[in-house]
Amino acid sequence: MRRPMVAGNWKMHGTRASVVTLIEGLTQQVLPADVDVAVFPSALHLAQVVDGLVGKAVAVGAQDCATQAEQGALTGEVAASQLQDLQCSLVLVGHSERRSLLGEGDEVVVRKFAAAQSSGLQPVLCVGETLGQRQAGQTLSVVAGQVAAVIDALGVAVFARAVIAYEPVWAIGTGLTATPEQAQEVHAAIRAQLAAKDAQLANEVRILYGGSVKAVSAAELFGMPDIDGGLVGGASLNADEFGAICRAAGN
Repeated sequence: MRRPMVAGNWKMHGTRASVVTLIEGLTQQVLPADVDVAVFPSALHLAQVVDGLVGKAVAVGAQDCATQAEQGALTGEVAASQLQDLQCSLVLVGHSERRSLLGEGDEVVVRKFAAAQSSGLQPVLCVGETLGQRQAGQTLSVVAGQVAAVIDALGVAVFARAVIAYEPVWAIGTGLTATPEQAQEVHAAIRAQLAAKDAQLANEVRILYGGSVKAVSAAELFGMPDIDGGLVGGASLNADEFGAICRAAGN
């Protein structure tokens, strides 16, 4: 039985004061014991959040890491080894905003994935199609290609220490959400792609859904057989809403 996971991506939001408020709100939530909960603050606030959540059952992850695992001469970048030293346990790789706005292709995503794992971090591989690709009937091939890039370069076994997050690009920050059936179709296809290489591993890998997840829609999404929780964007900036989503995953 796969253990559900709910992760909150705070993106480029937060001040020291607002992060204090959000941490206080999170610590007051009744979070289900059978759900892994994680938050991904901006790099500026990682240390503050790690310190603020000491002793709480909430993991802290980074939104990105450098392609180079170790420290070095890469101005402005943060190495996965530095994130591990800060007591982060997870890192997002391949988020659509970085793919589309910053031009990160599959090769860069694969290098970041490998750097994360070599430093003891669990990568959360983000995959998903644009609206144009969905309308052209290319959803499954686009997502399969993004997953295959990692499998071809590193082998399927690396997913034993990773999470996959399916985020349809057209549903991120738009208020639009894939129907549970649309999301389930893609999640099932990802699992089948992994199963073609390793059936047992495929059954164990957690695949999260992301894209305007809210408490009102979470229970139905999480009720699908291949959806193991959510990667939550804007709703994770509200402790009560995020807590409700976490409890939906527990149900």
